[in-house]
This record gives sequence, structure tokens and C-alpha cells, in this order.
Amino acid sequence: MIYVLKTKLPENKSVFVALLSVYGIGPSRSMLICRKLGFLPALKVKDISKEQTLDLENLTESLAREVAFANDLKKLVKQNENNLARINTYRGIRLRKGLPVRGQRTHSNAQTAARFVSRYQEQQKATQKKRKKLRKKK
Repeated sequence: MIYVLKTKLPENKSVFVALLSVYGIGPSRSMLICRKLGFLPALKVKDISKEQTLDLENLTESLAREVAFANDLKKLVKQNENNLARINTYRGIRLRKGLPVRGQRTHSNAQTAARFVSRYQEQQKATQKKRKKLRKKK
């Protein structure tokens, strides 16, 4: 079992494809990592030796210092969205409502997205009510 940037890599996939499961690593960066470490594209994760896993972890950690990956990138994206909503930009308001941000039509499209957001908001309100009741009981 190999963990890269707190993400478990699938054992039965090639290293190139497995690195794509890490949030923030795309095809080009995955290929770059494989080339730097000398991995063939068909090399499976389960076939990697201990030394190669250490090299892979060290390289990804050094890259993570330069560029945000995984949880750090998710936090950064969320902070940017919250900042847009806080300063009441058009984009921020649309993001908060779960509607298309970049000018797509909403008359016949984007109804599913808005429905999911409303369900999510209802679930959040329900959990908040439950937490308040539990606090009162204590």
C-alpha cells in the first residue's frame, strides 16, 4: 500500500494512472514524475520496490513544496470561492447558489446542479439542528 500526499494509490494500476488519483496531479505532471524516476508507463504500483517508493514519496513531497497538491489545493480553492462570495462578486454568488458561473444557459440546463445544491443545503440545515439539540441536552 503506497500513499502519496495522503492519497492511497491503487495497487493494480500503472504508476502513471495511479498518480492521476492525487488531487492536483494531471497527466503532464504524472508523466514528468514517471520520467524523472525512470518508470516505464506500464509499471504497476504493486511492482514498485521499497527504494522506488521512497524516491516517489520524496519527489512528490519536494514538488508539493513548490506547488499546492491534494488537501492544500482543496483548501486554497475553497478559500478563493469563499473570498469571491464574501466580496459579493457575480461569480461568488453563482458559486454559492450552485448555478453556472461562466455564462451557460439555465433555462434548459443546470437544473440538476441547482437541485443537488438545494439538497445539500437542506442536509446541512438538518445536521445543524441535530447538533443544537444535542448541545441543549448536555
